[in-house]
Amino acid sequence: MIQYGLIGNPLTHSFSAEYFNKKFRNEGIDAAYRLYPLNSLQELHELITQVPGLRGLNVTIPFKQSILDFLGTVSPEAEAIGAVNTLLINRSNQGFTLSGFNTDAPAFAVEIEDFAVNCRPQALILGTGGAAAAAAYVLRKMNFRLLRVTRNAPDHGNGLISYAELTGAIMNETGLIVNATPAGMFPTVNQKPEIPAHLVNESHFIYDMIYNPEETLLMQEGRKRGARVCNGLGMLYRQAELAWDIWQHQAKK
Repeated sequence: MIQYGLIGNPLTHSFSAEYFNKKFRNEGIDAAYRLYPLNSLQELHELITQVPGLRGLNVTIPFKQSILDFLGTVSPEAEAIGAVNTLLINRSNQGFTLSGFNTDAPAFAVEIEDFAVNCRPQALILGTGGAAAAAAYVLRKMNFRLLRVTRNAPDHGNGLISYAELTGAIMNETGLIVNATPAGMFPTVNQKPEIPAHLVNESHFIYDMIYNPEETLLMQEGRKRGARVCNGLGMLYRQAELAWDIWQHQAKK
C-alpha cells in the first residue's frame, strides 16, 4: 500500500492522519497516512528504508528548518523561506532522494488575505521557527512591517525583539499578531505567548496557527478585548491539499 505521513515531535495534537485518511476513503484512494514521531532526524533514513510504501511526508516542529540538511533538492520558495514542511520521496534502484517544498506559505497567504482585511500594516510574528519563517516571507510580500518576537532576543538584528520589549507604542502601531509558536497547543492548552494582553484591543487581528484546541487561550483573551481572532485549521487544510498536489503531480514527472 502507498503510504504518507507526518514526522515531528510531539504529534499528539495533529489532525493530519484523520484528515488524509478520510480523504482517501471518500475518494477511493488505496493509501494510508500515519504519524511518525521522531526523536531526531537521524532516524529519518531508517524510517523511509523500513517503510518502502512511503511516497511523501509532512514535516512539523521541530524539524522544518533542520530538515534542509537532509534533502537532495529544495523548491525555490522553500529555499527562500529556509523551511520545509512537505517531502517528496523519490525512490529508485539505488535507494531514494528527498525533495523539499513549503506549503505553509501559500496556505497562510490565502488565510491572511481573507482574514486581515483593513488591518494596519505592522505585524508581530511570535516565534522564530519554520512556521514563523513562512509567515514572515508572506507578510513581507504583502508589504507588512515586521517585528519577530521571541522569549530571548540576544541581538536586535532582523527586527527581533523579546516579549518584554512589547511596549504600548508598539502594540498601538500593530495590526496583525501571528502566533507561530506551540504555546497553547494540545495538550498544554493552559499556556499562551507572553504578549501584554492588556494592550490588545478591537484594532488587533490575532491569527493563531494552532488548530488544536479550536480556540486557544491567546484567542480567548483577544476576543474578550474586542480583537478579531482566527485559528490555523483553515491553513492546515489548505497546506494539506497543496502537499497532496505535490505528491501526485511531482511523482508523475
